[in-house]
Amino acid sequence: MKIKTIEASYDEVMSLPVPEHKAPKRPSVIFRTLVRVLSQIDLWKARFKFTGSFDKKGGPYLVLMNHSSFIDLKVAYGILYPMPFHTVSTHDAMVGKNWLMRKIGCVPTKKFVSDATLIADMKHALGRGTSVLMYPEAGYSFDGRATALPDRFGRLVKILNVPVLFIETKGAFTRDPLYNGLKIRRVPVSAHVETMFTKEQIAALSAEEIDAKINMAFAFDGFAWQKENGIRVTEEFRADGLERILYRCAHCEAEGEMCGEGTKLVCKRCGKTYTMTELGELIADDGDTRFSHVPDWYQWERQKVREELLSGRYQMSADVDIAIMRDYKALYKVGKGRLVHSLEGFELTGCDGKLNYTQKAQASYGLNADYYWYEMGDVICIGNNDTLYYCFTPEGVSVTKARLAAEELYKLVKEESKKKILAKRAVIVPKNA
Repeated sequence: MKIKTIEASYDEVMSLPVPEHKAPKRPSVIFRTLVRVLSQIDLWKARFKFTGSFDKKGGPYLVLMNHSSFIDLKVAYGILYPMPFHTVSTHDAMVGKNWLMRKIGCVPTKKFVSDATLIADMKHALGRGTSVLMYPEAGYSFDGRATALPDRFGRLVKILNVPVLFIETKGAFTRDPLYNGLKIRRVPVSAHVETMFTKEQIAALSAEEIDAKINMAFAFDGFAWQKENGIRVTEEFRADGLERILYRCAHCEAEGEMCGEGTKLVCKRCGKTYTMTELGELIADDGDTRFSHVPDWYQWERQKVREELLSGRYQMSADVDIAIMRDYKALYKVGKGRLVHSLEGFELTGCDGKLNYTQKAQASYGLNADYYWYEMGDVICIGNNDTLYYCFTPEGVSVTKARLAAEELYKLVKEESKKKILAKRAVIVPKNA
């Protein structure tokens, strides 16, 4: 899939008006039926089936679903149709096809940007009797496990006050992992649907208790599922692009020297080689395997990034190609610049000195980072409700590390803020003391 692009100057793009907000309209029965029919082709190829049930006349529902690959929306139609529903979708999905996407019920929002209008849109849709499908992770999983979930999601459930369905897909990640460069494997896809919360349960539970249950539901592991169920990936390209998530050698700890190709993952610095088995495990060719489970390796990288943050050593600085999304007409290519990520957050400069955007570390719990985005390249996206800046990184710069750093830095900022609050409380002396 590609996106419409236009080359323009920074001044031209920034003079464009921000699109006027439009409340969601009930999805057209004609268009959602068309999507259902077209979805059936890929679902048939994936041998899709699902378990569980729900009352299709008992809504409207808030539908929560894990996010692994492009087939997810087709799975949703395979389960929910003919029930009408809106889909909370990323802003870029509307580019060049805004009218069509709204007809099938898409409600646009910006990933990892605070958007108060989204809650109003969801309430509007639910109030008119139409369910809302939402992917709480916002972005595709990198390592087959859930990406960071938003804080206080339980409060949103309380505000919306409608029954909550949960759809968990299995096999979608294994069939089309993001790192593998859009190469489809012959893997069956299934799903399970269940009622996570009734209205009575929402009233009885605290927001924190709702959060805990949602977090537990999203504690899945695609690689573990593959091994436990004996799902064999026989394609010879199964390790292609694996260096995107495993960017740091677990043996010599060099960064940017890993290369995944065919069935092999190789460190060009120390020569260590791994073979990815048909069951998704990594086995060192010399017999000395440190991490056979990809998510364990990824978690180790996360810990290393956290150590860099705590020691003050972390910094990413890269020359990038900049594109701006300001409306639904196109992605505007505005030139080159420099992106810096440090303990303070992000700073983007460029366009002959006209662009200078900063984003604090506490601005978001996650980072919109993607591989081979719309077949253009690896990208880091930052921005606000007016403008999104897409920074296409050169080879050797890991958007994975940037995402890990943004997530861990947000946690550290929150932890420090909590310590300060507790410290202030500790010095308050009761009047009767």
